[in-house]
Amino acid sequence: MRTKILAGVVVLAAAVLLAGYFLSYSAPKQVEPEEPVVLNGAGATFPYPLIDKWVHEYKLIAPKVTINYQSIGSGGGIKAIADKTVDFAASDAPLTDDKFRELAGILHIPETMGAVAVVYNIPGAQSMMRLTGEILSEIYLGKITRWNDKKIVSLNPWAQSLDKEILVVRRSDGSGTTFIFTDYLSMVSSEWANTVGKGTSVSWPVGVGAKGNEGVAGAVKQNQFSIGYVELAYAIKENFSVAAIQNREGKFVEPTLDSIKAAAATASPKLPKGDQSWADVSIVSPPGADSYPIASFTYILVYKDQPNKAKGEALAKFLWWVVHDGQKYSSDLAYAPLPSEVVKLNEQTLKLLNYNGEPFIK
Repeated sequence: MRTKILAGVVVLAAAVLLAGYFLSYSAPKQVEPEEPVVLNGAGATFPYPLIDKWVHEYKLIAPKVTINYQSIGSGGGIKAIADKTVDFAASDAPLTDDKFRELAGILHIPETMGAVAVVYNIPGAQSMMRLTGEILSEIYLGKITRWNDKKIVSLNPWAQSLDKEILVVRRSDGSGTTFIFTDYLSMVSSEWANTVGKGTSVSWPVGVGAKGNEGVAGAVKQNQFSIGYVELAYAIKENFSVAAIQNREGKFVEPTLDSIKAAAATASPKLPKGDQSWADVSIVSPPGADSYPIASFTYILVYKDQPNKAKGEALAKFLWWVVHDGQKYSSDLAYAPLPSEVVKLNEQTLKLLNYNGEPFIK
């Protein structure tokens, strides 16, 4: 009986804390628009599973608001918001300084945090693969070509018998996932930084290209002895073997919600304002023994000055919901909820959204 009472107290306390979390924010009153509104977005495949969930759940509370999102890659999303063919874009890479200046009045809104998982298809793998940044960079540089390479075997003795060529899979489209992955490789390998560099699209030395996280996941799944990189949610969905990556402290860490949160904790206090450049923001290879080294924020990009009052108001309310109530859907899909400091920063940013100088959220 005592156990049941304690369990009930714990559940009640958790419910009170959760309610207090959401009630602590002065969320705008959820008012349906008088007429139906359609919002169009496009961009990153990295957060697509979560955005898709948000779209579904928001429709239940705001049935007159229809939200369409196309997961075409971060590069496509940035182009679409630049061409003003969408109301919002999603990108895993912040805008470069040049692009930020070009798109005057653009805002960065961190929507969630995720990890890039290194996945592999090795039949009969005896244990989780352990890899370093050096080994990963040499695989993608084409310098390590077989699974029984001595550097791999030194960390994974069971790979000694894997005299098989490594099939390298990478993105073929402009991709925020690629930006995060190449940002990491540039951080841990001077050779990579000097010869390939980082970006949403790079000149790959080797590898088979595939479009989107879905494409890379499919290529790895269909080809034995392959390796690729995908957002963690896709790795979980496809039940992939995922490598543990050595972090800055020398510890081999697998991507989990806790290791993503540990990585983000170092960046949260140093973030710029939403209407400033985020070009230098990166949380790859962070300090901390528990930090997963290939993690990142992913962003919603919108214009501060909205050209249509009804659509702008609907967009502001949707994004306010996303960074507050919408965060409760993150963990089940392998994304990390935003830290409270980032939520507060997003509140300040969303209050900048306006029509003819009149803010939608006050």
